Amino acid sequence: MIEWWQILLITVYAFYQILDELTIVSSAGSPVFAGLVTGLIMGDMTTGLLIGGSMQLTVLGVGTFGGASRIDANSGTVIATAFSIAVGMDPQLALTSLAVPIAALMVYTDILARMSNVFFAHRIDKNINDHAYSAININYLCGAIAWGLSRALPIFLALVFGGPLVEALVSAMQSGILKIIADGLTLAGGVLPALGFAILLRYLPTKRHIAYLILSFALTAILITLFGNVAAIGNALDGLLPSSLGRSYNSLPMLAMAAIGFAFAVMVYQRSVNDNDSSTSAKKSTSATGEIEDDEL
Repeated sequence: MIEWWQILLITVYAFYQILDELTIVSSAGSPVFAGLVTGLIMGDMTTGLLIGGSMQLTVLGVGTFGGASRIDANSGTVIATAFSIAVGMDPQLALTSLAVPIAALMVYTDILARMSNVFFAHRIDKNINDHAYSAININYLCGAIAWGLSRALPIFLALVFGGPLVEALVSAMQSGILKIIADGLTLAGGVLPALGFAILLRYLPTKRHIAYLILSFALTAILITLFGNVAAIGNALDGLLPSSLGRSYNSLPMLAMAAIGFAFAVMVYQRSVNDNDSSTSAKKSTSATGEIEDDEL
């Protein structure tokens, strides 16, 4: 059961997250943040981060151009997290049976928000011609409200009226033929992050940087093996001590890969800066020889 105050807080966040994604861009409008916030409100941050992180990886390589709409992974994460925690639904099952379909359906509300903002944009154009600057602010706020309601209203209605439907769905998927479907959806939920990585690699300049890709896979395998042995030795020694230290070594491989990735990023950045400096120097040298430049024509 979702409490009224939880519905209120989640609805307020749903209103804000799309505005943050469009204007502030503080990452509060990302699926992983949506899972974090919804999980905190519902009292289970682990489930929220699991669903939010999976949706983040799923849409990792998905982008839009111009006024194109894409699946609303944030809203899908919010609803899937809320119902998963409220009715005890498996997070992977919630990811495939709720998060992904709802994210796809929310494309229509995104289109409605864009159509509404076209109306307000034309009004702002007229306000500029009329020098009605106070009216510009009003129409801008109206456009922001349209964007916020495009997410907040569907999520509010889903949380208020969708509880019995989700509970019936969960009960049906725990027995009979639907359980087989649920197991398949759970398996698909584990594949979705890999699909997101595949889409990302499709649009990244992977062929040009194939050496870095191979090196990263090799380093990951080596570090996981190395730190796995370190963790085994540490746990064995910890068991011999009279009082356990209670330390975990599971995050060491990822920390090491993050440090290596940061080092590569610094190297690439320094090389790009040096290339720009060399290009600038070459232009100055060419100008010093007396050749006519474009801005002198």
